[in-house]
Amino acid sequence: MAGEDGYGIPRSHPRYWSLVIREKLVEAFREGIVVPQGLIAHGRGECFDYLIGEETQPFAQEAIEAAAAALLLAEHPVISVNGNTAALAAEHMVRLAELLGAPLEVNLFYRTEERARKIAELLRRHGARRVLGVEDATARIPGLPSPRGMVSPNGIYRADVVLVALEDGDRTEALRRMGKTVIAIDLNPLSRTARTANITIVDNIVRAAPRLVEAVEKLRSRPRSELEQILARYDNNRVLSKALQHIAQRLMRLAQMGIAIEIG
Repeated sequence: MAGEDGYGIPRSHPRYWSLVIREKLVEAFREGIVVPQGLIAHGRGECFDYLIGEETQPFAQEAIEAAAAALLLAEHPVISVNGNTAALAAEHMVRLAELLGAPLEVNLFYRTEERARKIAELLRRHGARRVLGVEDATARIPGLPSPRGMVSPNGIYRADVVLVALEDGDRTEALRRMGKTVIAIDLNPLSRTARTANITIVDNIVRAAPRLVEAVEKLRSRPRSELEQILARYDNNRVLSKALQHIAQRLMRLAQMGIAIEIG
């Protein structure tokens, strides 16, 4: 294919990165890693990315720093991976797991054993050493009858901190009921996942994941007391309010200036 990215998309295209992400998801769909519902979910998230300006905003960076602190303070952190996350951020999820000494766990709502294996294989191709949730998804999250309730007893079930990206609200609520700290990456600040999680990173996963890796690298040598202070200062409701205020103010500015000025 023409083009450096292999998708034939000119880098001069004003929607270049958005189109590349779409192509990655379509490719992963053809490979059996992403399901049709995942494509629909991405479209919804992309809408919110437009609203926040397709950039990592200060409220997201604040949540990223708190998330890094929580993961570093955790005794048993686990990184939950679904199809969209694997397709868009496998490399960074693997690096994060390596930095934390934490397992990755495949967890799917639309689950087949073949799909779970394909996602695990993708993670291993990116260097993952420990991937749970395939053959060992034998424990169940209480009160969650969907396939997402099936988890590894050595992973999500025993974790004290769980990173969930592109998550559904039911499982976030169920994990909170189990007493776990939940870190979510979710572009929609109004979703149940965003409102239920302890820490919500309102950002596109393709931007949030590498920044979370950078934050962990920066903070892992800091004293425990400093990490605890970062968490103590963090207020998820305040961060979500900042996200909504940003969207409202940006839309008002666009309406006043003319929408064509800021949107390519």
